[in-house]
This record gives sequence, structure tokens and C-alpha cells, in this order.
Amino acid sequence: MTLGFEVLARDGKARRGRLVTAHGVVETPVFMPVGTAATVKAMTPEGVAATGARLVLGNTYHLMLRPGAERIAALGGLHRFMNWSYAILTDSGGFQVMSLAKLRKIGEEGVTFRSHLDGSAHLLTPERSIEIQRLLGADVTMALDECTPYPSPREAVEASMELSMRWAERSRRSFVERPGHGIFGIVQGGVHPDLRLRSVARLIGIGFDGYAVGGLAIGEGQAATFAVLDATVPALPPDQPRYLMGVGKPADLVGAVMRGVDMFDCVLPTRSGRTAQAFTRHGVLNLRNAGHADNPAPLDAECRCPACTGYSRAYLHHLCRSGEILGAMLLTAHNLRYYADLMAEMRQAIEKGGLADFAAAFAEAQARPQQESGEWVEDQR
Repeated sequence: MTLGFEVLARDGKARRGRLVTAHGVVETPVFMPVGTAATVKAMTPEGVAATGARLVLGNTYHLMLRPGAERIAALGGLHRFMNWSYAILTDSGGFQVMSLAKLRKIGEEGVTFRSHLDGSAHLLTPERSIEIQRLLGADVTMALDECTPYPSPREAVEASMELSMRWAERSRRSFVERPGHGIFGIVQGGVHPDLRLRSVARLIGIGFDGYAVGGLAIGEGQAATFAVLDATVPALPPDQPRYLMGVGKPADLVGAVMRGVDMFDCVLPTRSGRTAQAFTRHGVLNLRNAGHADNPAPLDAECRCPACTGYSRAYLHHLCRSGEILGAMLLTAHNLRYYADLMAEMRQAIEKGGLADFAAAFAEAQARPQQESGEWVEDQR
């Protein structure tokens, strides 16, 4: 058996599911904290687990460069290396390589690039990407793809998508089947519905354990993201997991779950925690704002994380203004707990057939601070 996935309930297009991996069960819809370099920044593994997370993301590109996939394998694999006993999904490295525009060259064989660390030359092929992820011991492996920049001419998007599909076939052939492990293909095609559907058909023809929608949340805006999902998700297999890569803000998650997506990842909650921003049930707070200096209230009265049960907004404001590491730790833990709670609330709403009502209440609550207090801040991905 590879990965197991079961849809337990449906509400409209939304699904309440369960993913079974070699390192435990993951309830979906799920948000994955990003552990780029074998760590979720400002968090211990125990702290990550305490937020409710049972699946984290590791980064193939960064780990292949430092400390090296073979070294991690010799030390017992990524789970043991980072002391994380639950499931891990590793991305293929394609997105990070795309960001090295001046340091890489893409060809049929793969991507030749120079390390951002020391300038050393590397070749990342589909076969090598899959091998690295096997050495790491990932429960969920991602096929190597090219993430096309936005905006790009349609001809460039089409050529890039076709290359990614050829790489997907090579990635699938290279994957070694093991119990509780699986490989996902990645749908590409920019903002063009016909290219997206062509990509879906190619990937289904190859056959994967799950399907990701890539190449979004790179500047196209939420309306365009949702339009791509509206065109793409219904064409994906109904009995396999669906993963929207690199997304996103809480409203993005709610909208994507309503469109049938099961899995998400994004650096936003952890990055925001390190820049004094806290997500709450009533909007986003900027803890550097002087208006918090004398406020004894918690960040979110309904949250049970350590930041909310033990500290006031005034104290967190003090930590952030003073540059204390504890501020980043507490806000990161809070943000991850908020994201985990949001996903749990959506799972419960789907089970009860009430996701539309939940989404409406969520949108109303999130908009209220923007209207009343002016504390809303626009976050960066």
C-alpha cells in the first residue's frame, strides 16, 4: 500500500478527508507549517505538534545544499534528524530554483544552477529530486516541476507546462514505492484554464497518489487564483488528495476549501510571527502598533495557545518593540495554532454541512476590525 486517502464527508465541493501515511494519520483539510531547513522557524518540534500539526513541509533545494541529503540519510532520515515523529511532505525544489533567475539554466535534462550559499554548480533532474526526497524519507514526495513566473506570455507558459509534464513522467518512474509513502504530480499552466486542464489530463494519465495545483500565489491575485481552482479542481480525481501549493492567507484557505482543496502550505503564519503580526478570529494585529502598549487583553480570547493564555497584548507589544526573541516565538506559535484551529473548524463545519455559514461568519468577523479599529494590516506572502 502507498498513501491511503478517504473522503469522509462532503459539503458542496468541500471535502472532509483522512490521509494515512507511514508516520501517522493526517485529517484534512490541513495546513502544513513550513520547515524549510529541517526546522519550523522559532519553534521546537514539540511546539509545532502542540499547535495540532501532524504534517510539515521540508525543502528539497535547501536540504540538498545544506546539510546534504546523503548526510541526513546516514543520520537516520529527516524525521530522526529534526526529531519530528509525524508526517513530512517535501517539495521538489522547483519553486526555489525558479527564484534563482540569474543563477540557473533550465533544459530538458533538468535545472543547472549555482548555490546561493557558495556558488557551487549543481544539476537538479527529476530523477535526482526524487532520489533526494527518498533519502530524506519524505512521506509525500513532489514531482519536479518548473514554476512559471507571473506574468509570462502564453507561449512561455505552455512550453513550461509541457516541460513540467515530461518531468512529471520521469519523476513518477523514479519514485520507489514504499508502504505509507506516495508521490504527487503538480498541475501547471498559469492562469490559462485550457492549459491547466491539459496538464491535469497528462498527470492523471501518468498516475499519482495525489495532485497539487502549483504556480499560484505568485502575484496573480486572489480572484485569478480562485478562477484557476474553479477550472482545475473539478477535473482532478475525486478520490485522491488535492494540494494547493504556497497558499496562503486565511481567506485564501477558506475559499480554496470551498472549492475542494484538501492541503495547504505557506510561510505566512511563521514569517508574520517574526514580524510582529498575529492572526486572530477578528483580523490581523500589528503588535508594533502603539495602541497595544497598555492593553491587558489577550491576542484572541478564544485561542488556547501559550501566547493567548499567558500574556497580554501589552507584553507582546513590549517584546516586539524590544526585539526580543520570545516575541517571535510566541507569535509564531499563536499563528500556527490559529491556522490549525481554522482548519479544524472547517473540518467540523463540513461534517455538519455548514461550511457556507461558517465562511460567511468568518468573512464578517475578519472585516470588522478593518471597519472599527483600523488595526488591519496587509500581510506579505
